[in-house]
Amino acid sequence: GLIDIGANLTNKSFAPDLDDVLRRAQAAGVETLIVTGTSAKESAAAAALAARHPGLLYSTAGVHPHDAKSCDDGTIDALAALAARPEVVAVGECGLDYNRDFSPRPVQRRWFEAQLELAAALQMPVFLHSRDAHDDMLALVKAHRDRLVGGVVHCFTGTDDEARDWLDLDMHLGITGWICDERRGTHLRDVVKGIPLDRLMVETDCPYLMPRTLRPRPKTRRNTPDHLPHITCALAECMGLPPEIVAEGTTATARRLFGL
Repeated sequence: GLIDIGANLTNKSFAPDLDDVLRRAQAAGVETLIVTGTSAKESAAAAALAARHPGLLYSTAGVHPHDAKSCDDGTIDALAALAARPEVVAVGECGLDYNRDFSPRPVQRRWFEAQLELAAALQMPVFLHSRDAHDDMLALVKAHRDRLVGGVVHCFTGTDDEARDWLDLDMHLGITGWICDERRGTHLRDVVKGIPLDRLMVETDCPYLMPRTLRPRPKTRRNTPDHLPHITCALAECMGLPPEIVAEGTTATARRLFGL
């Protein structure tokens, strides 16, 4: 069984057929999915969805850097209340995004640090987003690392040196269908060779990041959780390992980090 550690199942594209999406995921061998929270409102929706599918779905509670500008004095309290729910297993998606800059960078850093402090206080792992902001991300996580129980850099697409920076902090890395992208992901195929299985997890980040090597090509651009085995096989090929070993290892790693 596989664990999809990053699935945006509250996305409106899943509203018409979510039950069927979940059935197909289970039929493909995906035994557990973690629904990503990206704002206080979306985190509440993710937790409510997970509560309707106990044992199959869990969720995270956090504010994505794109939404940091919408945070206020009540945001951290709202996330803390959500984090107390049994289906919520991590604080996030939180971090820094200097690619889009939808929120001002000082505002991103302020609310990212507030969420790191929340995760440390609650002794919960962090679900991290980093894009074009590696040095600042690393510095902030490093400053809090001795109080954090751990975390995962979700949708890791960085360099070998960046991977090593996170591994040196005893953090985990999540791999998506980016590894199947012949335009942007070729470097990642070498990077993953240096990531131990006990620091590695797999995710679809659906409905985004459809694996480009799927054949036949899907008629829609919507990525779905049943594509996780394809990503796992691509990862295994890059690592020179049997797919079942990578599946077993990434599942055990996810269970351990998130307490599943």
